[in-house]
Amino acid sequence: MNKKSIRDVDVKGKRCLVRVDFNVPMKNGKITDETRINGALPTIQYLIDNGAKVILCSHMGKPHNVLTVGFALNKKEMKQIEAQETRSAQQELRCYFHQEAIKDKEKYSLRPVAEKLSEKLGKEVKFAADVVGAYADRAVANMKDGDVVLLENTRFEAGEEKRDEALCKKLASYCDIYVNDAFGTAHRSHATTAAIAEYGFVDTAVCGFLIEKELSVMADALENPVRPFVAILGGAKVADKLKVISNLLEKCDTLIIGGGMAYTFLKAQGYEVGTSLVDDEQIGYCKEMMQKAKDLGKKLLLPVDANVTKDFPNPIDAVVECKEYAIDAIPADEQGLDIGSKTAAMFAEEVKNAKTVIWNGPMGVFENPIFAKGTIAVAKALAETEATTIIGGGDSAAAVTQLGFADKMTHISTGGGASLELFEGKKLPGIECLNNK
Repeated sequence: MNKKSIRDVDVKGKRCLVRVDFNVPMKNGKITDETRINGALPTIQYLIDNGAKVILCSHMGKPHNVLTVGFALNKKEMKQIEAQETRSAQQELRCYFHQEAIKDKEKYSLRPVAEKLSEKLGKEVKFAADVVGAYADRAVANMKDGDVVLLENTRFEAGEEKRDEALCKKLASYCDIYVNDAFGTAHRSHATTAAIAEYGFVDTAVCGFLIEKELSVMADALENPVRPFVAILGGAKVADKLKVISNLLEKCDTLIIGGGMAYTFLKAQGYEVGTSLVDDEQIGYCKEMMQKAKDLGKKLLLPVDANVTKDFPNPIDAVVECKEYAIDAIPADEQGLDIGSKTAAMFAEEVKNAKTVIWNGPMGVFENPIFAKGTIAVAKALAETEATTIIGGGDSAAAVTQLGFADKMTHISTGGGASLELFEGKKLPGIECLNNK
């Protein structure tokens, strides 16, 4: 990894603005999954122990979805904004109206996170009820070494997703060092995830331990894998993973494709796949990828049988009748919702012989126990191998965790979207903006 981390800079007495991922699930004001909070603890504790002033910021949810229609300012508000002489004053007033437009602000507030974090750290985490307003100004100004402040939801600011320079400049005035430790948003180019460093408002921009681990494990596995290197892709649509498939074929020795996306490949081979999910627009692409695998001398494994049903379960965990068919025998009026037993055994055998395995996407509709067998078989194979096993976030991470295999994996990524873009070979804005070693 060629990016500087908090280990590489002196943080004592320095104000550190730390972008974390506290986008935690909530129900009735209570946090239902603390995984993301726990993931940020090592970085926060290190900064506290080394005498930094720790200012945390994060988004939560999508409060912009509950703004008044199109966040349309009325004529009176527009006149008030236009009357301001400076751009920064105009932006400040615009942000005020933006915050006033947000409905049910408590639903998206980070206040419960501050309370939970205080418990976990064994010290008070002061909560600022705004991002760059009077509360944040006062909280930051009164900090002593080792103190921790959590700012309010960054998406309460209109300028967060718009990369607003005034917002970045104000946030930069709070800190001496910018720390990004939110891998889950590293593929986003927002004010607090990248722009604050890209604009040059902070000279020192480094990563925390979470991003350091993601890069050292995943990026290294992609660039310098111990072979044989097996990549497993699942999930619903081929279109979601176009560049991932192409890029991984160039890096891995074997590419395994399961889940809903497998049926487009199977149809491209001429099979009748019944009413299974097929992306007809990508059949040509699937043929290209199969030819690419052949040209590169790579093994591309597709299902040889499937667990099939007539009707998609509704609700998703409903009991439905199903039967296992060979791929060339799927009835025209039925659909495959999981890989079959022969496929599961074939995929597991391939994993058994691997030295490096990355996995993104379940093998079927794993939310239903009837169609979770393929995903369980793959997870079990990964759990039993001595290979380096990397789970690329999203549904695969949820599946591994729900099925009880999480502690058997080498690494489970904290970012589904970011992991996919890393697998695509893309540069992530939240990483690229950091100082090189």
